[in-house]
Amino acid sequence: MNRIAIIDDSEINRVLFGALVDKLGACHAELFREPVDGLAWCLANIPDLVVVDYIMPDMDGIEFISRLRASPALAEVPVLMITASEDRGVCHEALRRGATDFLTKPVDHVEFSTRVRNMLALSNGRRKLADRAAWLAEEVAKATEAVYAREQELLIRMSRAAEFRDPETGAHILRMAHYSRLIAEALNLPDEDCRQIFQAAPMHDIGKIGIPDHILLKPGRLTHEEFVVMKRHAQIGHELLKGSASTVLQAAATIAVSHHERFDGAGYPYGVAGEAIPLYGRVVAVADVFDALTSTRPYKPAWSLDEATTYLRDHSAAHFDPACVDAFFSRWDAVQEIHAQYCDDEGKGG
Repeated sequence: MNRIAIIDDSEINRVLFGALVDKLGACHAELFREPVDGLAWCLANIPDLVVVDYIMPDMDGIEFISRLRASPALAEVPVLMITASEDRGVCHEALRRGATDFLTKPVDHVEFSTRVRNMLALSNGRRKLADRAAWLAEEVAKATEAVYAREQELLIRMSRAAEFRDPETGAHILRMAHYSRLIAEALNLPDEDCRQIFQAAPMHDIGKIGIPDHILLKPGRLTHEEFVVMKRHAQIGHELLKGSASTVLQAAATIAVSHHERFDGAGYPYGVAGEAIPLYGRVVAVADVFDALTSTRPYKPAWSLDEATTYLRDHSAAHFDPACVDAFFSRWDAVQEIHAQYCDDEGKGG
């Protein structure tokens, strides 16, 4: 049912126009003598068409149209202005203020009905296009979310290839991915960056696939020569991931090669410092080290949260970007929840 607001101070005109609208079928006329009342109804109900007289007390038709168009919700509603004026300037001003069309009195019944019918068709067509566009946007969003979900699953499964070769890490990749997203959010990074960091962070150590077992699985501390080999996993991971058309894999390549760099330049593989280290790598470095410290390893017991906290604070501006450390601790309650939720037993089963 099309709702048509008719605003005219003349009762005869209101009755006439209302009757003509009723004859069109599937239409309901809302009649208003006072422009203020008609405007208030339009603002509250969003009509399919507005018919407004030009000459009215308190507020003429042009002023009515101006106030109507001031509402974004009514910007596309067709407006037919009825005028007794032969002054073309009035009609031009009405069109400039937002009238869709106008009729001059005395109004021809056939012309009125035809104009109203055509304007309703225009309004309905525009609404259908808007509804279609909204539906398509929703479907695209659903499809995109499904792609993200499949991509995330693939990344997690690929990441676990390294985890299975280094089984003591348990749920490490899940925890540090969540920690990384918390840091990104606390840094007020755009939503897309937060999503990419969360998806890409699990790939940070994928390069360990290329490290020999006798080094990767050694229960004690590595020798200098063994550590030189172990450090190659950053570059190996970058080589595996670089050049992809996927923005997530591009991010993962950046994280893989940069998450062992140090803010003071003493890290590896390239010894870059400060903001020369990619932000994604600086974010993941904090998440990765914190979780490694609070996890059990063959060569050490898990540190307490307090001990790990002290380490991060003591090494802020040396090992870690201070902004990332501050961001991490600004979400401390969420950090503790993640630490408790993704325990190592759950990680091995997931």
